[in-house]
Amino acid sequence: MEGFSNFKDEGGRLKIGDCYAADLAEEYGTPLYVYDEQALRKQARTFVDCFNSDAFTSRILYASKAASFTALIALAKEEGLCLDVVSEGELYTALAVDFPPDRIIFHGNNKLDRELRMALQAQIGFIVLDNLSEARRLSALAAEEACPVDVLLRVNPGVEAHTHAYIKTATSDSKFGIALDEAPAVLAEIAALDRLNLRGVHCHIGSQIFAADAFLKAAHLMLDLMAALKAEGLSLDILDLGGGFGVFYETGDAPFALAPFLRQLAADIADEAQQRDLSLREVWLEPGRSMVNEAGLTLYRVGDVKRLKDGVNYAFIDGGMGDNMRVALYQAGYTAVLADRLRDAADENWRVAGKYCESGDVLIKDKPLPTPQPGDILAILGTGAYTFSMFSGYNRLPRPAVVFVDGSRHQAVVRRESLEDILRNDMTLLAND
Repeated sequence: MEGFSNFKDEGGRLKIGDCYAADLAEEYGTPLYVYDEQALRKQARTFVDCFNSDAFTSRILYASKAASFTALIALAKEEGLCLDVVSEGELYTALAVDFPPDRIIFHGNNKLDRELRMALQAQIGFIVLDNLSEARRLSALAAEEACPVDVLLRVNPGVEAHTHAYIKTATSDSKFGIALDEAPAVLAEIAALDRLNLRGVHCHIGSQIFAADAFLKAAHLMLDLMAALKAEGLSLDILDLGGGFGVFYETGDAPFALAPFLRQLAADIADEAQQRDLSLREVWLEPGRSMVNEAGLTLYRVGDVKRLKDGVNYAFIDGGMGDNMRVALYQAGYTAVLADRLRDAADENWRVAGKYCESGDVLIKDKPLPTPQPGDILAILGTGAYTFSMFSGYNRLPRPAVVFVDGSRHQAVVRRESLEDILRNDMTLLAND
């Protein structure tokens, strides 16, 4: 299947690993998130093996915002990855599977005092600061906890990322980080704060980026900043370039080949750092989507089907925008197939809509499919990132289960939410006396 080497067509039936998708849907129910475990591990090893240099130590941080549950975080630990967390919930998940604290890096804007305190008490490896106000709060908290902490500052290099406005993160008006021209003064103030050990700078230019040169340009600008700081007497030894590497979702997407790019990026950084007389100790990357997306798919069961007189054809599924918010949020495109009818002629356009009470609850808009029939299993491919993690309980629909497939083996790693789970935190209103 175009763009999805992890999924196979065997006799017109969709397979993930050595398991038929429709059989998984029958056993575990739908909607269902499914991941190919071998594909997850292979992608992790591609990052680790290809992004390295004799000139510096590499760290690959899995950006757990893309998908965070204990089985996946445990897999990241086993593969030797570091972990990027942005909330107490993500940190708690990591600590629950005994993820090494020194391999955890806390990101995000507006970190709450309780989150910073939790990170200090866990003695995680690094905190990436968003602004000077946060730095001052962290300095005070670190003094209270008698716990010094290594920090980086997020800087916006101003590199244009040709992607959706909602996932551009390094523009001058972004809510994240500090503008490049303001960074030297802010960094100087942070370096003077008690209990903070300023080690480096971080940038993240956006998500779902297909232009490899954008990452090279960002790296050069950040190295220029580090060289200017060194000339002023502030030497930093860690460069964190974030993530944002584009992946394939649908025809027209053109992600660059990852392995050769990672080798090129490592070599380029080593060369450019040497030219600027910089001694880099570590360089980090933070893949999230590009680590997990193409290993995942979501299975749905087709319910009713209807044709409108204006020519629009609707196939309704038993999930929708609650289990995949990306389409409603920023018009993301996907590839859909009927899991047991891969070789049937796709001779009409169909609109795949969910069961949520919103007109915008459409996951596939007018793309060719064989005529869906009630009971068909429909698979949306490439849903490993920003689906489970962005789940919404709108309409009180339960969160789907998650299944890992490893060859012919399969197991649920997150159980399906029950109706009892939906009510678990509800409380009865006390009657007035």
